[in-house]
Amino acid sequence: MTAAAIASSVRARPSLTRVIVAASLGNAIEWFDFLVYGYFAVTIAKVFFPSGNETASLLATLGTFSVSFVVRPIGAIVIGAYTDRAGRKAGLTLSILLMVIGTTMTALMPGYATIGLAAPILILLARLLQGFSVGGEFGSAVTFLVEQTASRKGFVASWQWASTGITGFLASGFGLVLSSILSPEQLTDWGWRVPFLFGILVGPVGLYIRRRLDETPEYAEIKPTRTPVRDVLRDHPIEGLLAIGASAVSNSSAYIILYIPTYAMTELHLPQATGYVATFVGAVILGIASPFAGHFSDKFGRGGILSGTAWLFFLTTYAVFYLMVADPSLATAIFAAGWLSLVKAGYSGVLPSQLAELFPTRIRGIGVSLSFALAVTIFGGFTPFVATWLIAETGNSLSPSFYMMFTAALSIIALVFVRLRRYPRLYADHPIAAE
Repeated sequence: MTAAAIASSVRARPSLTRVIVAASLGNAIEWFDFLVYGYFAVTIAKVFFPSGNETASLLATLGTFSVSFVVRPIGAIVIGAYTDRAGRKAGLTLSILLMVIGTTMTALMPGYATIGLAAPILILLARLLQGFSVGGEFGSAVTFLVEQTASRKGFVASWQWASTGITGFLASGFGLVLSSILSPEQLTDWGWRVPFLFGILVGPVGLYIRRRLDETPEYAEIKPTRTPVRDVLRDHPIEGLLAIGASAVSNSSAYIILYIPTYAMTELHLPQATGYVATFVGAVILGIASPFAGHFSDKFGRGGILSGTAWLFFLTTYAVFYLMVADPSLATAIFAAGWLSLVKAGYSGVLPSQLAELFPTRIRGIGVSLSFALAVTIFGGFTPFVATWLIAETGNSLSPSFYMMFTAALSIIALVFVRLRRYPRLYADHPIAAE
């Protein structure tokens, strides 16, 4: 698509509300799917990965969940580059279409008892397709959002994580209701499929809305690059590394929170509903607090908020896990999920706009997509698996907190270098200069 054709497609500026809804729907579906898979990991393990050893069965389920993240960088390269070549609208439409297909496969897949070995193989393929599609979703959506406004980039981009909180609210609600009203047998037979079927219903709505989007003003003014991936690797490798580092604790914290229902059941021996209530509260906090973090970053700058919340992760995560282990209860689980979600809202609500400001417009889609996808693959998707493995190997129920502290330290270091380098383009579109 030529620059002239793209410019001609830009009509009257849509309201920020419409833009936020359109860009956030795909992220919402993505997270709803992944949260539901994580929350129902114990049940799904029985359906697709039956084994005489419950830990082995759970590890197989979490491993399938984690492997889907391996293809995220591939999706980021393909869809992110497509977004920079064909336009933000094209990239958003492609990613949500593939996402809906993956969710549909998961919802309708027969279990091991019905089709045998084909069941775990096909569920793995569904997760791989899901991982591929969402690899380009985050970068495309963030790029689309920040290019809509010059002065409120932090606020509009923060809705990528606010939508995560909203979908976490729904996913936890499904988990809580279904685990409360259905017997374990009913939950295993068909109950776990209900939230995935709900996700299928939402998908076409998101696809319809995105197909009616206009191109962003910033993208309409540039000449798309033919080789955005090569341009990122050749001209902006340092920005890419810093973006990966800054994204580390955002991703590990997201999946540690996702792991809490499984942790509550397997390590704290609490009722299944306990973890869902805790993550339900955490999701509400994340959904409400993220836009405030983005708003304040527009007024006071990104660096201070990001560094402060990264340090909070590093200093408090061990205490949070210690409290849960010392006093296993609904109250401590709620406190843990709530506190981690609040700190995450402060960090992740600011992160998308910071990542977008690291890259120039012509390669922003692939730059944000690839760096974030690599961070998700390395520090996010394998977190539940690593947490379960660490506990099994060390016998220490607090060991997941050490992994969180490690990723927090990496992000703190990356943020120091972001601020030290003081790239002119880092804050070029921002009303506040680097602190």
